[in-house]
Amino acid sequence: MSEFITIARVGDVAEGCGETFRIGDRTVALFLVDGKYYALDDRCPHMGASLGVGNVLDGHVRCDRHLWTFRLADGACPDVPDLKAETFKVRVVGEEVQVRVGKEER
Repeated sequence: MSEFITIARVGDVAEGCGETFRIGDRTVALFLVDGKYYALDDRCPHMGASLGVGNVLDGHVRCDRHLWTFRLADGACPDVPDLKAETFKVRVVGEEVQVRVGKEER
């Protein structure tokens, strides 16, 4: 099973915004909305633009390249059901924001 990795500290991401962080060879977009953290693969599944720099509104992030939106909770694209951004589990331990990147073992 993949492990949680600390990528940020509480306060590193402003409310209603996203930031990007490197975890090994991956880039993760971390968002803070209504006091809850969400993590998505930073690459837009449409054309690869950074989601971490996109606008956040109503629980979605809008890619700034082609304006496609993705739900922060599950990565789904409301306009294109077959298109989905990969999501990652997030937890807060003390002041550390941790993300689990990788496949679950069954």
